[in-house]
Amino acid sequence: LDEDFQVKLHTLRTRVGMLFQSFNLFPHLTVLQNVTLSPMIVKKETKQQATLRAVQILEKVGLEQFIERHPYELSGGQAQRVAIARALAMSPQVMLYDEPTSSLDPELVEEVTSVMKNLNKEGMTQVVVTHQMNFAQSASDRIVYMDDGQIVEEGPPDLIFSNPKDERTRQYLKILND
Repeated sequence: LDEDFQVKLHTLRTRVGMLFQSFNLFPHLTVLQNVTLSPMIVKKETKQQATLRAVQILEKVGLEQFIERHPYELSGGQAQRVAIARALAMSPQVMLYDEPTSSLDPELVEEVTSVMKNLNKEGMTQVVVTHQMNFAQSASDRIVYMDDGQIVEEGPPDLIFSNPKDERTRQYLKILND
């Protein structure tokens, strides 16, 4: 890849936060270290700058009391919120989520969705890929239903769930409700 493309790719990566199904936290690092590492390496922030911002973000996601814990000492919901905090530490313009609640126990899902809803209120653009339709319906401003890599239908949640236009959307929702 040419150098110009590499620079553009690096710039894009600094503007997009991504959250995966598996939390991808470093098990040997504390919560605080997991959140400060990327800003110090990629953005060349000092340890003091990165720590100050990390503490603020961990407060935002309700984990300030877990700063010195390691990932293995956290619940799934807490670990997912640390992963969100780690992504937010890079000050992204957009957050991308791949099934952010799929590996969580039902009682922990609310911990993560609450953080995502608060980010939405703050104006963060978020794109979420999920098969959990209850979550999609309650947490989305807009639904895009895709089949085989193609957009089938899109619109506000109330319209998509109450009156889908496309037969594939109706069939998918019917299967889920049966």
